[in-house]
This record gives sequence, C-alpha cells and structure tokens, in this order.
Amino acid sequence: MSTSNGFFLTQNFPFAVFRHLSNKMNKLRIAIQKSGRLNQDSLKLLKNCGISIDNGKDQLKANASNFPLEVFYLRNGDIPQYLRDGVVDIAIIGENVLIEKGNDLAFVERLGFSKCKVSIAVPKEATANSLQDLNGKRIATSYPETVKKYLTKNQIDAQLHIINGSVEIAPNIGLADGICDIVSSGSTLFKNGLKEIEVLLTSEAVLSVSPKISSARKAILNKLQFRIQSVLKGSQSKYVLLNAPNDKLKSILSLLPGMRSPTVLPLAEKGWSSVHTVINKNDFWEIIDELKQQGAEGILVCPIEKMVL
Repeated sequence: MSTSNGFFLTQNFPFAVFRHLSNKMNKLRIAIQKSGRLNQDSLKLLKNCGISIDNGKDQLKANASNFPLEVFYLRNGDIPQYLRDGVVDIAIIGENVLIEKGNDLAFVERLGFSKCKVSIAVPKEATANSLQDLNGKRIATSYPETVKKYLTKNQIDAQLHIINGSVEIAPNIGLADGICDIVSSGSTLFKNGLKEIEVLLTSEAVLSVSPKISSARKAILNKLQFRIQSVLKGSQSKYVLLNAPNDKLKSILSLLPGMRSPTVLPLAEKGWSSVHTVINKNDFWEIIDELKQQGAEGILVCPIEKMVL
C-alpha cells in the first residue's frame, strides 16, 4: 500500500511516522511578510486567534504548536506568486500588493489593519495640483501596473520610472516630476518636501487564498477564518453595562442595538434595572450621550477580546 506522497506502508513501517507525515500534509500553509509592520500585525492577529507560533530568530518557516498551521515568512512582493503556484495556501498581504501583482487572486477577508493609500505626490513647490497636470511628465513608482491602469483610465500620458524602494527621493534628484507610492500617515511625504495630489486607491491587509488550495486545507481555513472573524468583530465592538430607571427603560432600549437584544436584569433598588449590550465602537460617543439624556447612570464600557456570533 502506498500513500499519496509516494511512501509505501509495510508491516515494518512505523504507524507514528505515517501519522506524522499525514498531519504535516494536512497543515494549512500561510504566508506573511517577513518583516515590518504587516509582519507584527499578522502575528498579533494569529496570537489573538489563540494560535501559538514556534518561531526562532531569523526563521523563514515556523509551525503552530496548537493549530494545524505552517507559517512562511516571505517578501511581500513575492507572496502573490507563491499563492498562484500553490506553494502556500493563504496569505496575509496588503491589498495594494495584491492589486499590483496578484489581481487574479481572490481574498476572503478584510483584516482592518495596515491601512494606507496609494497616492501620487509632487514637490511642494511644483505648480502641478492635479493628475491632469502630470500629462507628459515623469512619475517614479514601485507600482507600475497600478499606475499604468489608473493613468490609462484617466487618459493621462506620462512616462513611468520603476523604482524599488526610496521612491520619495526621485523628484529631488531630477529623476521624476512626481511619484506614486503608499502613504500611511503622510510623514514621509512631508520629510521629503512632497504634497499629495491624487489618491489612486485605499488599502488594508487582506486574507488571500490560493486557487490551488486543497479541500482538506480549505476545511482548516474555515476554522481559522471563524476565529479571525470573532477577533475582528470583538475589536470593532464595546460591551456596555448601565443602570436605567424603569420608567425610561423603553426609550433607553431603543438606543441599544445588541447581538439579538439587550439583556435586562432587575436591580436590588426598586424601579431600576441593569442593562447589558454590545455596541459598535464607532457609535460609542453618540450613543453614550443619548443614554445619559434618557437618564441612564453608572455607564460602564469594556473592550471585547473576541465575539462569537
């Protein structure tokens, strides 16, 4: 009898070895950026999902000790090809990189971190203030495909200079009239005397999937995605506890959307109830102000680590 990996099982072949090989074959292989902020945020997400990574210093590959997951630390720009070839099954990658080098690859989850823009910028003293002003000019970029499509769509004829890294210096050394690069806080543009004149797209980290992922590994992905969704939902929500006078309870409950409905418990003090619910963190201050106006007291707001729906 032979395994799908070409190993032959005999009476002398240790079953424990075969089980080890089978387990290894069924591990979900995930690629993350090998350094930088995206690396840190990706590892933090996995940790919040309850996954422990056995990672020594400068390792390019590591295993999870409590989940069938194998982590590959790769250059961001190389990840789309690894997905395409099926070397890895999934990847946490910037959407901007996926658009530039993996437009044929799908993603199944937006992860809400490493947010940035891909923007065109020019020197502050330049007369150019719009995309149209760059017609016939030179643009330096690490994202040639993204820029090319955007310029074609807007009928702008500009010459592209492809640069890998330190794009911001191009106008200062006379290589280009403007640049196109990722912008997070804008501090790098400011330090290099540049101003943003056009935003091509907004980006964040996404969970992308290889078209060659097996059904067995897709089942593991479903479990991982469930954990990720629970973590993301928790990070976007706040748990609220408050005391409410019973004569205002109806109007207070109308302000509180919950997972199904708020929990209401009677307090020892007659005429009062304790209300528990979950609200979206973006609605936090607006809802709190309205609750106070309706007579709510003792409002306690707590972060949520995970939320399973």
